[in-house]
Amino acid sequence: MRRFWKEVSVDAERGVRLDGKPLRTPGRVPLLLPTQALAEAVAGEWRACGETVDPGAMPLTGLANAAIDRITPDPALFATGLAAYGESDLLCYRADEPEELAARQAAAWDPLLAWARSRYDVHFEIITGIMHRAQPPATLARLAEAVAARDPFELAALSPIVTISGSLVAALALLEGAASAEDVWAAAIVDEEFQADRWGRDPLAEGARAVRLRDFDAGVRLLTLLS
Repeated sequence: MRRFWKEVSVDAERGVRLDGKPLRTPGRVPLLLPTQALAEAVAGEWRACGETVDPGAMPLTGLANAAIDRITPDPALFATGLAAYGESDLLCYRADEPEELAARQAAAWDPLLAWARSRYDVHFEIITGIMHRAQPPATLARLAEAVAARDPFELAALSPIVTISGSLVAALALLEGAASAEDVWAAAIVDEEFQADRWGRDPLAEGARAVRLRDFDAGVRLLTLLS
């Protein structure tokens, strides 16, 4: 789509307007944002557009569209899908060797699991290797409750953080202020960093990581703008 507007504004309902006309989601629903900060940030993405619209350069708009069109109609269903990541959380699958990798995993992951144990009064099964082992039903239920309590925009923000990091626990720690975005990203790439340090960095892998980091950062920024 080519740029067809000159002025971008935010109205009294925190809706974004292009030349005075309300911006709508792909589902044709008015794009109304829950906070003024988010509304201004989304408007900023539209102001920054060049001659053509690049959706990749407008991550907040994309997440807001998802919150309204995909999540709002059935937040419980979306939350259930997100909570399923707790069944195979990255933090629970450890290497037994080499020792350096196991130590790096423990240093990055143990504090996050310790927080979740204390916060939700749960137990985690720690697995050595990649074979799946079920987590206790009570643990999964408590994590699912924590996700289900979130509104559609929070769920939209959590989605890239959970899926990219592979850890529901780490995402919840970030959401509740128990971990920083830097800590969660570092936890997500422990294995990658170990391999890169040992074997060198591959340009293609680095490019793919940059894309993942961009999407991860968009989720983090959305959480920040909701508070």
